Amino acid sequence: MVIFLDTYAIIEIAISSPNYKKYALDSKDAVTTVFNLMEAHFYYLKNFGKEEANKTYSVVKTLVIPIDDSTIKEANEFKLANLKKRLSFADCIGYSTALKYKAKFLTGDYQFKGMENVEFVR
Repeated sequence: MVIFLDTYAIIEIAISSPNYKKYALDSKDAVTTVFNLMEAHFYYLKNFGKEEANKTYSVVKTLVIPIDDSTIKEANEFKLANLKKRLSFADCIGYSTALKYKAKFLTGDYQFKGMENVEFVR
């Protein structure tokens, strides 16, 4: 089964969080987007410095899959339908990408708890 790693999941896996120990950043079944890569890199840059940020970037970059026009449009429709949840564009694109690739959306973000196609781990 393919699993989509949102930024929350990427960070939890990278810091070896016990709740995420069954997931790996080097899994052949894990995917993410360039937007999640960017958010994870920023998080590491801010909290651990440039060297750690660049290490994480190099690993996560291998998981990045392309985003097409239809995914962008679907993400915007999803964002509009869920305005009250105040989801980021990266989250909306990630969720739409997961649906397109028939991948579970792995996250610990409470806004996604209980939603269809989400594997919520906290």
